[in-house]
Amino acid sequence: MVEDDGGRLLCPVCESGTLQPFRTVMEKRYLRCGQCLATVMAPECHLTVDEERAIYALHNNDTGDAGYRRFLSKLSEPLLAKLADGALGLDFGCGPGPALADMMREAGFDMALFDPFFHPATSALEQQYDFITCTEVVEHLYRPAEVFRQLDSLLKPGGWLGIMTCFQSDDDRFDQWHYRRDPTHVVFYREQTFAWLAGHYGWLFEVPRKDVVLIRKPG
Repeated sequence: MVEDDGGRLLCPVCESGTLQPFRTVMEKRYLRCGQCLATVMAPECHLTVDEERAIYALHNNDTGDAGYRRFLSKLSEPLLAKLADGALGLDFGCGPGPALADMMREAGFDMALFDPFFHPATSALEQQYDFITCTEVVEHLYRPAEVFRQLDSLLKPGGWLGIMTCFQSDDDRFDQWHYRRDPTHVVFYREQTFAWLAGHYGWLFEVPRKDVVLIRKPG
């Protein structure tokens, strides 16, 4: 995170709002942005890279698991309804088992993969795409604003970005919220956060299902 001229921490999501204390839970400190309303874990509470990688390696994202596919269909179904034949896609942050990419390929779309831990080849980031999927990724980002700028640059004009993450909406339940208890989750978004991002980047956005955002880059 960066500080403004007054020494205040700037929000890593919008880079314009300042962070204020929100909650401390089990010695983990969380901050709230007054601009985009994102909630972020304080930097001193972050895991090391090795600790983070070890947790990701435990994820069982079986590409053939029917329950996992139903979960991913929350994003794939509304996104597929937007895509033209022959669209080229990128599964950004695909993890060790890129099930969503397999589902999109089965629907007839070519897919590239990128994940900093499991598919780190940067060649996938050297072209633009008609659509990008980003499922259960944005809550892990230490520098989300940098990634949102990167995603915008990777998306062709008229392209679609599909994001899935659990929206943070109930402050009273934050302490016991299952999403907060994952130690790799460091940013929590509200629907208003994505509305702010859409306005900032000039995107069009909609929420077709709970915890799913579809963003269109005009052009």
